[in-house]
Amino acid sequence: MSLTDSVDIDSKSEKPVSLIWGCELSSERDSYTFQVPEEWQCEQQLALRTICLGEAAQDEFHVVEIVAAEEGDARAPVPLATLKPSVLPMATLVGVELTPPVTFHLRAGSGPVYISGQHVSMMPNLSWDEEEEEEEEDAEEEEPAEELSEKPPKGQAAKKGSAAKRRLEKEDELNNVSPEDPLPSKGRGAGRGKKAAAKK
Repeated sequence: MSLTDSVDIDSKSEKPVSLIWGCELSSERDSYTFQVPEEWQCEQQLALRTICLGEAAQDEFHVVEIVAAEEGDARAPVPLATLKPSVLPMATLVGVELTPPVTFHLRAGSGPVYISGQHVSMMPNLSWDEEEEEEEEDAEEEEPAEELSEKPPKGQAAKKGSAAKRRLEKEDELNNVSPEDPLPSKGRGAGRGKKAAAKK
């Protein structure tokens, strides 16, 4: 389950904050625990992205595993990746999202092995009320601007008015045609002063 799945989409009270995270495992330091301070009351997640060997890694298998969070927990460690410089020096991890605390352990190999990802926190968004107020003010400012844009300048109003008058006059002429009056023809040569040829 991802962090965004557990949060209501319409919720404006929290916003995700993402930080780049990484650690190094080697023969000197073969385990690393990712944990957040207890005073952080917001939801936390670690989304892993890559695991790779350093340039000084020997050509041997390097096995990285995830160990259970609690020391008294009887769950077995879960292998995360097995890397070897000549075969697979790097692996991309997609969809590995963990909730802290998480402990990584270099089970085999001397390293260095680098693990990187994103630390995502759902932080309280205290400024969303201010943003809503600004959006309301912007909407109020746009309404008078729309009203002004609907009124044409004086010069254009006169032109539009005379064109409208002409169009109305033409419509009145067509509507006031009596049934005895012939309708104006719209064919070729109609109204050009040419007389039709007499039929033989």
